[in-house]
Amino acid sequence: MVSSCTDGSNPFSLVQNTNGIIYGTTVAGGTYNQGSVFSLSVGIAPFVEALPYAATTGKSVKILGQGLTGTTGVSFNGTAASFTVASDTFLTTTVPVGASSGFVTVSNPSGDMTSNQQFQVLP
Repeated sequence: MVSSCTDGSNPFSLVQNTNGIIYGTTVAGGTYNQGSVFSLSVGIAPFVEALPYAATTGKSVKILGQGLTGTTGVSFNGTAASFTVASDTFLTTTVPVGASSGFVTVSNPSGDMTSNQQFQVLP
């Protein structure tokens, strides 16, 4: 362990936010050698995350993201879906009839955001 590293050492956890920024913690280093919290931006564009990432048609799906307040459309692999915006970072939608497995896309005036993994439409 390096105790003289004021910006942290021995990375412990990493998580990527839907804004594209990676956040993490270290177990050592920092001001009092008790670790630190850091962020790293590597130019990844904002994206959305569907929860769950698999469901049958007609089922409700939660969408996490950034800048969702102005959402104008949601689609499952190109098939339009109804949606309700709950906040700037959360909306709900329903898997539409005719949807096929693929990426979820959320459209707003700033552009389109695509899911970070493919959504699976279950039989």
